[in-house]
Amino acid sequence: MKKQGFSTRAIHAGQEPEAATGAIMPPVYLTSTYVQDGIGADRGYVYSRVANPTRTALEKNIAALENGAEGMAFGSGTAAIDAIFHLLKPGDHTILSRNVYGGTYRIARQVWEEFGLQFDFVDTTDVQQIERVIRPNSKMLFIETPTNPTIEISDLDACVRVAKAHRLVSVVDNTFATPYLQRPIDHGFDIVVHSLTKYLNGHSDMLGGLVVVNEPALAERFRFLQKSVGGILSPFDAWLCLRGTKTLAVRMRQHCESALAVARWLAARNEIRKVFYPGLEDHPQHALAARQMSGFGGMISFDLGSIERADSFLKRLRICALAESLGGVETIITHPSSMTHAAIPAEERAAIGITDGLIRISVGLEDVQDILDDLEQGLRT
Repeated sequence: MKKQGFSTRAIHAGQEPEAATGAIMPPVYLTSTYVQDGIGADRGYVYSRVANPTRTALEKNIAALENGAEGMAFGSGTAAIDAIFHLLKPGDHTILSRNVYGGTYRIARQVWEEFGLQFDFVDTTDVQQIERVIRPNSKMLFIETPTNPTIEISDLDACVRVAKAHRLVSVVDNTFATPYLQRPIDHGFDIVVHSLTKYLNGHSDMLGGLVVVNEPALAERFRFLQKSVGGILSPFDAWLCLRGTKTLAVRMRQHCESALAVARWLAARNEIRKVFYPGLEDHPQHALAARQMSGFGGMISFDLGSIERADSFLKRLRICALAESLGGVETIITHPSSMTHAAIPAEERAAIGITDGLIRISVGLEDVQDILDDLEQGLRT
């Protein structure tokens, strides 16, 4: 049978009409437990920490979008990342992208290092830097591409070659790109992780995380962690995210189109020191992004030069919302050094380009001219 297109899978994968009534949307199964017909005679579900039909529908849906075999949903993106680090043992070493989300840095440095895991944060756009820090005890390569917040692009094929050569478990945080723009499993990666909170849900009204794998042993381990640790996604949040993935393709097309217009507008402004967006020809990985992604995404960062100018700009905005998070229908602007990446020491932030004047913008679905007008009046200081 011919493989269905992305939008068709986004709308239908994992979601058959409900058997009893024919409801086109999966019900929200708000139950903790399930009646069994006898000893060992359940109907596929026994307890909602282990599995829930609404959560199962979402897990199958996003696994299909990533071209993976199985998906496992968790209560937040950081809970999903924590589950990934549970694959490691004390003394194991992991290599991560230097610009990972601040929550990833925090859980590595302030949680898992206390239990004996070891981490190096390097520029994964240069595979030689990855190879330079590989040790005999290295077990995992964890990359973000595009990175948060300076939008660096790592070469998926080059990174997975290094991981396979050194027998590292390979992980990609695909939150910024979504499976609409890139599918790391197609490149040979072992694990893809998402914050469902962001583009996959797309409406800023739930929290969740999800991992997708092809290897049955990995899937079994993540399902064991769901059952044993219990950091699972609620049925209602799973239902909300299923509503979101149905429009992922059309939303991402508009996010990409509007972000490119905003990035070009920002790049032409004298007040802006630097713009980080892979769709701009002067981005150092522009050609790579054009090759391995089907669009450049909805995330932009730009540097206003100082925290005073950043603060003045942010206070003047009226449409763009100053808030943490991203990927919603509304335009959200963030000050990374004081918000999403505050857990990273100031000297480390400065070394990787997260200055006090850096602004991150998740370009929403408003009329793009209204976004530009709001940015224009924000810059009138």
